[in-house]
Amino acid sequence: MGQQLDKDRFSEAEFVRFGERLAEQVATLRETLARPGFGEGPLTIGAELELFLTTPDGRPLHRNREVREAAADGRLVSELGRFNLEVNLTPLPLAGRPFTAMAAELRETMDLVDKAAAAQGGRSVAIGILPSLSEFDFTHEALSDEARYRAMTRGMRRLRAEPFRVRISGAEELELEVEGVILESANTSWQVHLRTAPADFARVYNAAQLAVGPVLAVSGNSPGFLGRRLWEETRIALFEEAADDRDVERLDRRDRRVAFGSGWVGGAEELFEMCVREYEPVVPVLTDAPDTAGGAPELAELRLHQGMVWLWNRPVYDPADGGHLRVEMRALPAGPTPADMVANAAFMLGLTLAMADEPVHESPFAGAYRNFYRAAISGLDAPMSWPGRDGEVPAHRLVEDLLPVAADGLARAGVEAREAERALDVIRERAGRRRTGAVWQREKLAELGTDPAARARMVTRYQELALTGEPVHTWPL
Repeated sequence: MGQQLDKDRFSEAEFVRFGERLAEQVATLRETLARPGFGEGPLTIGAELELFLTTPDGRPLHRNREVREAAADGRLVSELGRFNLEVNLTPLPLAGRPFTAMAAELRETMDLVDKAAAAQGGRSVAIGILPSLSEFDFTHEALSDEARYRAMTRGMRRLRAEPFRVRISGAEELELEVEGVILESANTSWQVHLRTAPADFARVYNAAQLAVGPVLAVSGNSPGFLGRRLWEETRIALFEEAADDRDVERLDRRDRRVAFGSGWVGGAEELFEMCVREYEPVVPVLTDAPDTAGGAPELAELRLHQGMVWLWNRPVYDPADGGHLRVEMRALPAGPTPADMVANAAFMLGLTLAMADEPVHESPFAGAYRNFYRAAISGLDAPMSWPGRDGEVPAHRLVEDLLPVAADGLARAGVEAREAERALDVIRERAGRRRTGAVWQREKLAELGTDPAARARMVTRYQELALTGEPVHTWPL
């Protein structure tokens, strides 16, 4: 959805032609993935970080265009809400010391955004959901002033006539409705990409579906929304509800547009075909460019459509560098610090790569599904199952047991032992002390109160501690 558009309104004829292009390009993708040697190469990783912009007193700052222009860096792009920005990190090989390089670029780009925000009278913060958001931050005026976001809003409204309703039951209850998809802007993520050869895609993707449950449990950083205490990772529920384009007649016909999935997969083409078959287009941009890029087909329409079906683990086709596939791991929250995010990435990547060599598809998919949503709801207290283990254990114990597995997966990918150890030690300490970003936020709000002013004060304290660079399990109250 990072594509720039020159218009935001489309005719029904354009939607029809776009659908025809999707069918054609799915067939082309299948042929491309079957080419001998296509997409093979060393494992590489990349990442995207979504940030909030805030005023000095911790409230949302609706000036993302001005901040991006002041920063003047091509790695920064606007997001849906005027108080959001996204940082796209440079892809790099997984072998060697990738997490040191990733942390350095995170610090560099976050500092860049902070300085640009300061020139606009603000600051930035990496946090799953900004606690100081209020209902008044989700008006039509909060939408970023770009054609792609206006087009997305109109496209989603074309599919769903009723208001978008959000109902979340946690420690407290939240129920509200809005006319558009602006509530998506309340969620910010730390999205990790792993390049994988087509022949390995199914094994890696299925392993990521299994791995994400315990990783999410130890990474929670979004314990509420609009002053309500909800899930440990409320982003999961909020994004699924806020982008649900199904009307009342289609509720039982398919999953939401943001979903975990319903079974193990046999290949990347299966997921692309499912997204074309089950989900209607939202932004039907038709291209006239030749369908090649460095020897690989561009598949521009298919890539745009795939970018608007938000599976928590999503397949990505990229024509760059001769063409390749990636698994985009979308479920992890932003923040609190570069050290925390790099640790989350290391645990997710290591556990995925280790389990890709195991017969994951022979275990019940329901176990992975339950683990994911239990992690989102209850964090480190969630009961979890795991292939080869009897019964269920609390997530914090499972995380500790799986750290050597993740270390082995990283070692087999060529990550230096000390590099992996440093990153995974953050996870070990976080699980052992039972202190995630979500736990810190809940405890701080219990101290300060939950009124709007108290939530804003919590944000400023969070920003102060995040600037130290120390991981969240070391933060004092």
